[in-house]
Amino acid sequence: MATFPSDIEIAQNAQIQHIKHIAEKLNIIEDDLEFYGKYKAKLPLHLQKEKPGGKLILVTALSPTRYGEGKTTTTIGLTDGLNYNGNKAIAVLREPSLGPVFGVKGGAAGGGYAQVIPMEDINLHFTGDFSAIEKANNLLSALIDNNIQNKQYNLNIDPRTVAWKRVMDMNDRALRQIIVGIGGKGNGIMREDGFNITPASEVMAILCLSNDLKDLKRRLGNIYIGQTYDGKPVFARDLKAVGAMAVLLKDAIKPNLVQTLEGNAAILHGGPFASIAQGTNTVIATRMGLSLGDFVVTEAGFGADLGAEKFLHIKCVSSGLKPDGVVVVATVRALKHHGGVHKDVLTNSDPDAVRKGFCNLEKHIENVQKFGLNPVVAINAFPTDTNDEYEVIKELCAQKGVKAIVSTAFANGGAGASELAAAVVESILEDKNNFKPLYNLTDSIEHKIKTIATEIYGADDVEYTSKAKSQIAQITKLGYQELPVCMVKTPASFSDDEKKIGRPTGFNVTVREFEFAGGAGFVIPLLGDVMRMPGLPAIPSAEHIDINDDGKIVGLS
Repeated sequence: MATFPSDIEIAQNAQIQHIKHIAEKLNIIEDDLEFYGKYKAKLPLHLQKEKPGGKLILVTALSPTRYGEGKTTTTIGLTDGLNYNGNKAIAVLREPSLGPVFGVKGGAAGGGYAQVIPMEDINLHFTGDFSAIEKANNLLSALIDNNIQNKQYNLNIDPRTVAWKRVMDMNDRALRQIIVGIGGKGNGIMREDGFNITPASEVMAILCLSNDLKDLKRRLGNIYIGQTYDGKPVFARDLKAVGAMAVLLKDAIKPNLVQTLEGNAAILHGGPFASIAQGTNTVIATRMGLSLGDFVVTEAGFGADLGAEKFLHIKCVSSGLKPDGVVVVATVRALKHHGGVHKDVLTNSDPDAVRKGFCNLEKHIENVQKFGLNPVVAINAFPTDTNDEYEVIKELCAQKGVKAIVSTAFANGGAGASELAAAVVESILEDKNNFKPLYNLTDSIEHKIKTIATEIYGADDVEYTSKAKSQIAQITKLGYQELPVCMVKTPASFSDDEKKIGRPTGFNVTVREFEFAGGAGFVIPLLGDVMRMPGLPAIPSAEHIDINDDGKIVGLS
């Protein structure tokens, strides 16, 4: 029996088209393309319409497990499936971060025969957007420390209050808390500092929520830095940082056009994580896709309790966008995991365990329905699944008023997602989805957090550390009380304890502290032990990634 090829083998053997031919399918003229080689191109901002006519499909998932549920694979497969059925569909996705590529995932461009290509480029630096975001972020850091050092022109910033952190696009836990300015006066003023990973940078969030360059600059200027010694807030605009930061982002603000294995258009732009940031691609890319195609398939990171909630409460409310359809991805093995099955026997047929673990998927379905949206469940197929297990999922989903469809896109590409695509289009044509947020922006910060914690997570209540309580007063003083909240929480559980799988009940969540994103336009409560700079696992994917003497990359997935 032939071994199924690896993701990178499939990608490297694909018949990739020149990117100008992909653009032609979208009626984009060659003069509008900024080529990054033959297979990647930047798209100009004028291609987005103020009121685009396409239909927006959001792909989310149940609570993720260490085994991978294939949300990106399903998103790409669904896009190919829609095109296979004769529709004009575009995938609009986030760009991968080097942190997970070299950490746990080994790649983030889909899988099997549902991938975006050129896979190696997309996973490794791509068009330099992350580098530009990193440089803009760290330029502001340098300007802050330079201003503190400069006795003649400084803004009287109290170093103890500086909230802005440096970033780098790599998992490096040793940089979470550092001391800068060591070594004498010439090296700056000594103070505590730290690094976030680039996807958690507020500059990333700003890029993803901006409508254009003007809006980008406005948001950059609103970045909160810290306070003066007499308690006045200091913003990036006070440091005259906005122009230089925007210059560094002049190309990064333009979406990137690539293709799926089947030659369908894919726009990749932005890359915030959903566990520690807002978890969705840029407003510009989404609106551009809706301007160029009949359907846009996009995803929100991790489970619906994180990515979808933030997509709806932050991205949609800010931009005026709303989904016309929603897909929740599930796998048999994930449901068995949430049913308490040990990893060593996850591949054994066990319909009863699927039934027991359905509680997790059930809660995600209910959460999506609370927003006035009725999802379609995509069962991402694995070779060890059985029909009996599929039937359990279909039966239980039907009891929730939801259709569940098996997708074999990983093995069969668009043809394997054809039935799923037809079901999603049918759900859109029914025109019963009517998005509504669960809280109002005028609600208090505490009310917004409690609404998410109780309605989405299923918590009984929210607790606050003394530090978090004092920061709420600061949030109000800064005028941020009417911003949405962007929760930082483990993706592995509805609770803030990753060990509580399934559908936990009888728990509280704890807000240990806040970060402020005045430019992006949200407040960030940090729950549990989740850090905005991840660490590497004991055996990182980096150990298996290499390049041979002929320049061929191996080990990506």
